[in-house]
Amino acid sequence: MSPRGTRFAETMLGTARLEGDGSVRRARLDLRVSADTVLRPRGTTEARLAGRIRIAGWADDAHAAGRLEISPLARRRIRYRLAFTAGGRRLTLDGWKSITPLRPVRSMTVLPFTLYETGEKGERPVGSGTLRFPLAGGLLPFLASFRFPRREDGAPLMRPRWKGEAGRTEVWYTTATDPVTGSGLWLHHELVAPADGAPPFAHGWAAVFPEDGPVTHARFGPEPWRADDSEGFSTQGISARQGQLTGSAGNVRWALTEHPADSPLFTFPRWSWRWPLLPAAQILPAARASYNGSVSYGDSKLTLHDAPGASARIYGHGNARRWSWLHADLGGGDVLEIVAAVSMRPGLRRLPPLVFLRLRHRGRTWPRRVERTAVGWAGLCRFKADIGLPRWTVTGRSGLRRIRVEVTQAEERTLQLDYADPDGAAATCHNSERADAVIHVDRWRGRWRPEARWTLDGTAHAEVGMR
Repeated sequence: MSPRGTRFAETMLGTARLEGDGSVRRARLDLRVSADTVLRPRGTTEARLAGRIRIAGWADDAHAAGRLEISPLARRRIRYRLAFTAGGRRLTLDGWKSITPLRPVRSMTVLPFTLYETGEKGERPVGSGTLRFPLAGGLLPFLASFRFPRREDGAPLMRPRWKGEAGRTEVWYTTATDPVTGSGLWLHHELVAPADGAPPFAHGWAAVFPEDGPVTHARFGPEPWRADDSEGFSTQGISARQGQLTGSAGNVRWALTEHPADSPLFTFPRWSWRWPLLPAAQILPAARASYNGSVSYGDSKLTLHDAPGASARIYGHGNARRWSWLHADLGGGDVLEIVAAVSMRPGLRRLPPLVFLRLRHRGRTWPRRVERTAVGWAGLCRFKADIGLPRWTVTGRSGLRRIRVEVTQAEERTLQLDYADPDGAAATCHNSERADAVIHVDRWRGRWRPEARWTLDGTAHAEVGMR
C-alpha cells in the first residue's frame, strides 16, 4: 500500500433531462475526491467521492457520496457512481468518461451519465444528461487542489486500548443520519474496568431517533468482558469493528456495513491517544463514513443507504464533570467535531470547559494544532463553551479565522440516559441524533468577513452531560 494518498476537487457543469419531463435542467457537481494511493495513470485507482449535486428545480443534495474509478489507460475510462437523494427518493448518478487518444481533451472532460432510482426491485433509469469540465475557469483551481497526504489507516484505532488497568472505561460509538427519512441512529458499546479491581464488564445501548415518532432505545449487558476480539468490541453477539456493526438489544436489531470516507480525525492531541496522560481522549478512525444496512425497532424498520455518519472512540478514567459533544457532517466532504468538558480532577474541575474543536474544511483541518482551542496562547484566547440545555454554544478564534457554533437539542428529540464511572459515580447524558446546529466561520481581511455558513436542521449529532 502506498504511504501517501491523493486528494483533489473537481467541478462539472451541464444539463440533465428527466423521464416524462420535456425540459432540460441545468446540473452541477462539486466533488472532493480522495484515494488511499497516489494516482497510477497506467493502472486503476479506486477513490471515494463526496460533495454536492444540483439539478435545477429537482435535486440539491450536499451529502452526495460514492466511488470513482480512475483508469485512463488500463480500461480507458473514468467512471463516476454517486448516490444522492431528491424529494425523499434514493438516486444514483452513473456515468463514465470514455478515454480515446483520437480526442484526448474531449474524452477527458465530457461525462455522459444516467440517473437511476433505487427501489425494492433494484435500479431503474429515470433520466440522463451530460456534464463537462470547464477548462477555461476550472483547470487552474483543479490543479491547485491536488494534495498527496501521508496515508493514515483507521483500522488500528478501532482496536481495544485497555491493558488490564483498574479504573478505566473504553467506548466505541457510532452515529448516523438516514438521508431519506431524517431519522438518527446511535450505537454505544462500552467496556468498564471498575476502580475497585472487580472483573471488567461490557454493556451499551442502541437508540433510534425517528423523524415522526418518539425516540426508541434498548440496553444490552452488562456481560463479562472477553478480550477475544483484537479488532474492536465484541460481546454476546454484538460487534463493533471497522467495516461492520451488528447486534440486538431488546426490540432493536441492527446489521450495518461501514465505509470510511476520510482519514482519521484526532479531536484531542495525537499524543493523548498514544499516551493516556489526560483524563480521557477521543478520536474518529475516519472523520466521515457512510452506512448501509437495516435497523429494526419494534414493528418499524429503517433501511440505510449511504447514510452519512461516523464511528468514534473514547478511552479514559470516566466521564467528565460536565461536557458537550457535536459531530456535524457539513456536506461536500466537510465535517466539524467538538468536545467541550470540565474535568473531575481536583484543580481542573474549577476551570471553565476546555474546548477541543476540529473543522475539516476543503480538505484541511483547522486549527492546525488542537491544543490551540483548549489552552490558547499561554492560557490566553482559549475557545469558550457555554454548556446548557436546550441550547449550547462554542466560540473561538485561531489565526485569521473565528468560529461560532450554536447547537439546539429539542426536548422531544433528546434521549436521557445514565452513565456509571469506573468508581461507581453516576452521570447523566442528554443525547440527540436529530439536533440543530448553526456554524459561522469568518476570516479577517481588514475586517471580519463571512467565509462559510452551515445550517443543519435535524442532522447534527449532539450531547450534553452533567452530574
